[in-house]
Amino acid sequence: MNRLKKIFITFCIFFNFVFTLSASASKQIKALNKNGIFEKQASVGNVIFNYAEGPDNGPVLLMLHAQLLDWYTYHLVLPELSKNFHVFAVDYPGHGKTVLPTDYEMTANQIGSDLALFIEEVCVGKEQKIFVTGNSSGGLLAIWLCSHRPDLIAGAVLEDPPLFSSEYPVVQKTVANKAFTMSYNAVENNQTEDFLMYWVDNGKQFFETYAGKNGQKKVKSYVKLYRFFHPNKPVDFSGKGPSVQEMLRGLDMYNPAFGRAFYTGDWNKDFSHEEYLQKIQCPVLLIQADFDYLEDGTLNGAMSKEMAEKACQLIPDCQYIKFDCGHVTNLEAPELFSKTVIDFFGGIK
Repeated sequence: MNRLKKIFITFCIFFNFVFTLSASASKQIKALNKNGIFEKQASVGNVIFNYAEGPDNGPVLLMLHAQLLDWYTYHLVLPELSKNFHVFAVDYPGHGKTVLPTDYEMTANQIGSDLALFIEEVCVGKEQKIFVTGNSSGGLLAIWLCSHRPDLIAGAVLEDPPLFSSEYPVVQKTVANKAFTMSYNAVENNQTEDFLMYWVDNGKQFFETYAGKNGQKKVKSYVKLYRFFHPNKPVDFSGKGPSVQEMLRGLDMYNPAFGRAFYTGDWNKDFSHEEYLQKIQCPVLLIQADFDYLEDGTLNGAMSKEMAEKACQLIPDCQYIKFDCGHVTNLEAPELFSKTVIDFFGGIK
């Protein structure tokens, strides 16, 4: 009897935990809606884009999240930014609820071209310029837009993009390559249908680091229970810090073909970082987050100091700022990020 009672109490506590998290996520969405920010879909070319749009309170600002995440990663900064801009936070191809054809090519050129169409057909048309921010791989796509479509972009904030470090073969000496390797293996072994669970099953060290002792088992049990009570919803997990929480949500909708393209080097095909940084015509602010090196020399971060300095030297009109926080700066330091974005774009004439 005592054992059954213990199991029942544990189940009730766990159920309450899951329910509370779901309510928390719903509360965040309601808060965004209260600020006039709503999730929408639009068919552009062969892509059905999923995105969040705010009220028309100023110039258009397109926001491109980090790899493995989705537009919701910006939920902490969207209310403040939407007071100054007409915000569009988009799930770019390979992420979130954006729908792609089965033969979609995961390259900067293909995704950048489709984002340009999204700007023209959904954001402003063909006669106006917009502002753009991009975190991590989203920063690389912002660079693509700046260099290939200067007619569309008036200014850009690059949020800790993996400049030079994500190009093959340098990428092999970065911590990010672990995620790319997992994506590659999932695609090669036809394990793409449930990539989140594939990640959990093969990420023991990751979960021991970010979810504590026996983290892998705890997260796996949690994911199964959450899905039981909340079918067809992205997993909402309160992990060790907001970036981990949003990453697990993003992994539940992520297409590993995107990461595979970084592993093989195909993503940057015909997109040389050095060449295209020099072609940017608009003002750029480069944000660098914390980084260090592992004992074996592996880069633990998006860019080294030398890589960031090189990027600033190549971009004709570039400002630089260092954030003392993790890679997803809009989650780690939302107030500083919002103020920085507003001040920078506000200074562009």
